[in-house]
Amino acid sequence: MDYNKVAKEVISHVGGPKNIKKAFHCATRLRLMLKDPSLADEKALESVDGVKGTFLVQEQFQIIFGSGTVNLVTDEVLKELGMESQDQADEEIVEKKGNPISRAVKTLSDIFVPIVPAIVAGGLLMGLNNVLTAQGLFFANKSLIEAYPMFKDFASIINLFSNAAFTFLPILVGFSATKKFGGNPYLGAVMGMIMVHPDLLNCYNLGKVATPYWNLFGLKVAAVGYQGTVLPILFVSWLIAKLETKLHKITPSWLDNLTTPLLSVLITGFITFLAVGPVLREAGNVLADGLQWIYFSLGPVGGAIFGFLYAPIVITGMHQSFIAIETQLLASAAHRTFIFPTAAMSNVAQGAAVLAVFFLSKDPKQRSLCSASGISALLGITEPAMFGVNLKLKYPFIGAICGSAVGSAWIAGTKTLASAVGTAGLPGFISIPPESWANYGIGMALSIVVAFVVTCILHKRNVEGKESLVSPMKGEVAPITECPDPTFASKAMGDGFVVFPEDGKFYAPASGEITMTFPTKHAFGLMTNNGTEILVHIGLDTVELNGAPFTMHVEKGDKVKKGQLLVDVDLKAIEEAGKKTATALIITNGKTVDLVKSGAVDAKTAVAKTANPVAETKAA
Repeated sequence: MDYNKVAKEVISHVGGPKNIKKAFHCATRLRLMLKDPSLADEKALESVDGVKGTFLVQEQFQIIFGSGTVNLVTDEVLKELGMESQDQADEEIVEKKGNPISRAVKTLSDIFVPIVPAIVAGGLLMGLNNVLTAQGLFFANKSLIEAYPMFKDFASIINLFSNAAFTFLPILVGFSATKKFGGNPYLGAVMGMIMVHPDLLNCYNLGKVATPYWNLFGLKVAAVGYQGTVLPILFVSWLIAKLETKLHKITPSWLDNLTTPLLSVLITGFITFLAVGPVLREAGNVLADGLQWIYFSLGPVGGAIFGFLYAPIVITGMHQSFIAIETQLLASAAHRTFIFPTAAMSNVAQGAAVLAVFFLSKDPKQRSLCSASGISALLGITEPAMFGVNLKLKYPFIGAICGSAVGSAWIAGTKTLASAVGTAGLPGFISIPPESWANYGIGMALSIVVAFVVTCILHKRNVEGKESLVSPMKGEVAPITECPDPTFASKAMGDGFVVFPEDGKFYAPASGEITMTFPTKHAFGLMTNNGTEILVHIGLDTVELNGAPFTMHVEKGDKVKKGQLLVDVDLKAIEEAGKKTATALIITNGKTVDLVKSGAVDAKTAVAKTANPVAETKAA
């Protein structure tokens, strides 16, 4: 793949360099902040080498390339645009847009995504330690280190490595969060260090030994650490960032470097141990315990609900907020989380649904997309599958969330939890305690089978669920390829048919809703009750007539019934103006048209059937 060529084509198809405010990427998607998203040509982008799909989320136009490829394409895009990195000012402007929930989710995502590698490394090492120390995994009533004592110290070192990220979690979060909130990240790290200082009682020992207290001018303050907590350091990071910013503004420049860091740490430190820390530590525990209580109290039902909703939550991006909760769960004394297994069930279900489309499709490009994105989803990366195939076709997505619900119900019913985070998919076994491997495997098998079967069933209904259309006018009916307009005839806008009218009465070809009308009255949109999007274009080049030959009887938003009179057309006026009266009906949402009757027909005669077989669907 020529990444430079791909980058140039992408830039061209989104409106050129002047339309791009910022470019960056995540694991699989190139994310572009566009001044005018309407300038992006999605159809042209989908033909670019390597593009697996496109979609718009709030202010971001996202192009799916897949893991690995997206990094190289983004580098070339940045080179072409002359950009080095994200502009902080633009970031702040963007974040002020959108609803408060989406902004909060994005903030949590921006804080935790940079530290995920550290958590993943610690979690996978914890999984390795579980393999070394699990009783009965390799030997009856024995662990590996008991059978081979020479591995005991090795396991001890692995345990040390695995616990470090969670023990000193406030330092990582403090650095990342304070940077996000606009403060000095090193001051945030210092606050994290203070909160896990070895002179404090380790919070994991709270209740096991006597709690030490400070006597601050008559106030009794617990000298307890905040190992493994999340909420306290998040608020502390916000507090020190805002305090530092305020002090910078009011402190003389000759004193600023000396007093601002001192006062920021001193004031924030006292507030942390006096009020913020104890309250938010308890709040974090209540949140984590509450979610677990709901999950386990409802058992399989709770698991099914969470599994069914997980993929829709991913679409909104709100799953990023789970990172904080999952980190809190893993850092607790139990070191277990239910979120990771549910995510794994959802991911493999998305992959299975895509693979079902792969086996059912006859379109080579779609099969190529499905094979790559399906395997990727089974391995834990779902964006190409979800956005490139399942959501575009809709019914595979339904199959996937059904599979996820069944697999998650099994996981919840058997109380299968993860002891670490990692790749939520087939490789996720290493994050699951060995004693739960069987149940984890059964859960994935259920997710895959149910998603695959449901997708196949829905596919059959989708193919067979044809919709009948009647001729809207009396005249000659022909395939759209015989339309005098070359754009319509090429099917560039979609399949359809054309009527060469003899009478000026235009009737509704199907029951539905008028979705758009033009001021010139020469064209309008109709969404049928079965979901077929029809663009009606009466005459060719009749836009130039400014609506004179047309009398519209409906408006945007009106519900219409098949055979209802929609427009009176003065065919003679169109011909006298030197225009053609050929009337095109274009199906714009990818459905195919089977013309069951052509030639001379009366108005309201059934002439065509629409369908959306996978074999005919254009791949993203």
